[in-house]
Amino acid sequence: GDILDDYLRTDGVWILTRNKQFYKTNNEKECAQKCEAERNFTCRAFLFTRKKLQCLTLAENAKMTVMFSSPDAVLYEKQIYLLQCKRGIGTDYRGTEAKTWRDIPCQMWAEKIPHKPNYTPEKYPNAGLEENYCRNPDEDEKGPWCYTTDPAIRFDYCNIPECEDQCMQCNGEDYHGEVARTESGLECQRWDAQEPHMHGFTQRHYPGKDLKRNYCRNPDGELRPWCFTTNRNKRWEYCNIPRCSTSPPVSGLSSQCLSGKGEDYRGRITTTESGKTCQHWNTQSPHKHGWIPDRYPCKGLEENYCRNPDGEKKPWCYTTDSSMRWEYCTIPPCEVTEQGIAGMNNFVPVQVPLTEECYRGKGQSYRGTTSVTVSGKKCQAWNSMFPHRHIKTPDRFPDADLRDNYCRNPDGDSSPWCFTTDPNTLWEYCNLKRCDNHTQE
Repeated sequence: GDILDDYLRTDGVWILTRNKQFYKTNNEKECAQKCEAERNFTCRAFLFTRKKLQCLTLAENAKMTVMFSSPDAVLYEKQIYLLQCKRGIGTDYRGTEAKTWRDIPCQMWAEKIPHKPNYTPEKYPNAGLEENYCRNPDEDEKGPWCYTTDPAIRFDYCNIPECEDQCMQCNGEDYHGEVARTESGLECQRWDAQEPHMHGFTQRHYPGKDLKRNYCRNPDGELRPWCFTTNRNKRWEYCNIPRCSTSPPVSGLSSQCLSGKGEDYRGRITTTESGKTCQHWNTQSPHKHGWIPDRYPCKGLEENYCRNPDGEKKPWCYTTDSSMRWEYCTIPPCEVTEQGIAGMNNFVPVQVPLTEECYRGKGQSYRGTTSVTVSGKKCQAWNSMFPHRHIKTPDRFPDADLRDNYCRNPDGDSSPWCFTTDPNTLWEYCNLKRCDNHTQE
């Protein structure tokens, strides 16, 4: 990867520091190499000036000294020295915690009183044994520790929190850590590469999913983060990301009504728009399904409440009618009074017949939001190449309104259609009816 990926960049600032070295370099990457090779002190950051092409390697970062404005300068700080949490067993922890979990101050690593240390800065120059900061030079499974200033206790462990980016909340949709191997140990393929596996999960198609380098991610609502592998015989695999010990944030009042697609809706409506009772999410009768509450702990799949776990156009549920697998629910919109929100737990929707979506002619002018095929399959987004690669993209058909995964007819077929999210079915016509000639557009 890029050497600058390990640094946090801040434009237009300068920091005051005592220990520094001046170098002449052509660009920031060369300056970063000087910082990595610095032997006069531990290099925590560097400053680069664009006009003078001057490089300053620094012993301190912005957390340790004064920072002020300097338009021509760029500050790069090593991220490892900004973390106050540990990743894994914390061998690379370089934070400034200096007391044990019992609040006993740590002994300086270079001191010999009250304890003569086996681990010293001279013996272990790459272990970060500075001052009296907690460290893990011997790869202790229990994490960072230090010699204590209590003569009766030679050493003890430090209470260093886990970095949140090394664990996942829910199903890991917001995981931004740096694990880059699958659960069987295979190296992940870079998201911006199409070798050995071609795919549509690119930064352009999924701009908000942080698809950088080859880090494990969950851009499509899978059970947990995954990646394509560099093994030609294994297209993709899940990654072994532990769950965070802290609980995810709880949704607020707005989730009692319909906002956007209703993915955060946590109200208690249990009937579909045609009045059918919803099937409980933790049951498999009358309809078998994969939305099991234990597998998706943050989707709100409680009881038989209407929910939107998969990004549909609005909340839905499986029904207790064996002839109707699933149906959308009628959820009150959030443009209501506070008094209305307070009483929504007891809200019973009035069954107002909805205007039926339909198309005219061949449906080339259809601009509705149906995204389900005649057989009930979900449509693939037009700007996605997964699971099916195609040329019907918004760029090539700018007048066809190829938004999201809505049914459209960009090529003059007999009716609106879409590619499906089923790897075994390339495309299907959509579940739409032709408009009656007397129905107003």
